[in-house]
Amino acid sequence: MHTTLTAHAGNDVFIRPSPVAMVWQGPGHPHQAMAVPGVPLGPGDVLVEVELATVCGSDVHTVLGHRDATTPLVFGHEQVGRVVAVGGPVTAVDGTALVAGMRVVWSVIVSCGACDRCAAGLEQKRRRLAKYGHDRVHRGWELSGSFATHVELLAGTAIVIVGETPPAAVFAPASCATATAVAALDVAGCELAGTAIMVTGAGMLGLTVAAMAADAGARVVVSDPDPARRALATRFGAIAAVDPGLGAAEHLEAAHLAAGVEGFPVAIEMSGNAQAVDAAIGSLSVGGTAVLVGSVSPGVPLGIDAERIVRGLLTVRGVHNYRPRDLARAVDFLTGAWRRYPFTELVGPEFRLADVDDALAAAASGAFPRVAVRP
Repeated sequence: MHTTLTAHAGNDVFIRPSPVAMVWQGPGHPHQAMAVPGVPLGPGDVLVEVELATVCGSDVHTVLGHRDATTPLVFGHEQVGRVVAVGGPVTAVDGTALVAGMRVVWSVIVSCGACDRCAAGLEQKRRRLAKYGHDRVHRGWELSGSFATHVELLAGTAIVIVGETPPAAVFAPASCATATAVAALDVAGCELAGTAIMVTGAGMLGLTVAAMAADAGARVVVSDPDPARRALATRFGAIAAVDPGLGAAEHLEAAHLAAGVEGFPVAIEMSGNAQAVDAAIGSLSVGGTAVLVGSVSPGVPLGIDAERIVRGLLTVRGVHNYRPRDLARAVDFLTGAWRRYPFTELVGPEFRLADVDDALAAAASGAFPRVAVRP
């Protein structure tokens, strides 16, 4: 572990050497290291040392200027780490009291638990949202993202204890990709066993949802233009992988033929590509549901046929972030599935914290579903 000494002075925690966060000032600016000598832990806060962080696609979109962001900020919201200090009694999602040394993952958002949205089960959309790796750095919460040696988890963060055996590369994406995959399958609203499901996009999200659905007995067909990712999809439980480059009609015909259906009851769109969104909706059977997940940055207008949605009794659902229970289910799935599916292969090269700009460039290349930063 990085920590060599931890001391408390009132609510402040002092660590030597001091925690370091990599701060981003905006597009075109390299990250700068910022030392944080003392961390003020409030009631319910937890200080965690980062074992491994992975670079999410949303980090890349922001760095490239495709998404708005308030700067300066510390990126990173997919990670696994160990508890260093706890600000008073704090429990994990399962009710276990957190103590120093526990290996954990945590939610991307901080839920207040008090607003109307939280009361309605929309904790991921609380009125005043705090979000790891997305919020502007400010005094008192400098360690707000996991491209750092430590992260300060605020009260209201869903924290899940994870096992010691699975590699960090398995658990790090749970806090975004895996939990989001759980949420996507949940809103599909059907019994997965025996159901034919179309998944568009074979990145980290698409491969994860394919494995989850296949594990539950679904017949999964994955669509992706990259031959290597299509081959990988079959190792994550897909019965077939089709090429959208065939053309719209031929592509859907190949997908339906592979699943043995005239239309899919469920299609889950993970890429954010406008043509993939159209294909997902176009692949549905009467009464089918399309779950849109990948469209998290502004894009071109969609060519949605409203008449087809009406006459086909179709449902289109959006998923963004997830609820605390989705993170717990993500960890449960990975704990049992990491030996059945090659999740460790989805995380490519690891970079030092000081080389976070190189990590983001590698992630932007698209050569790997994920790259990692190891503080």
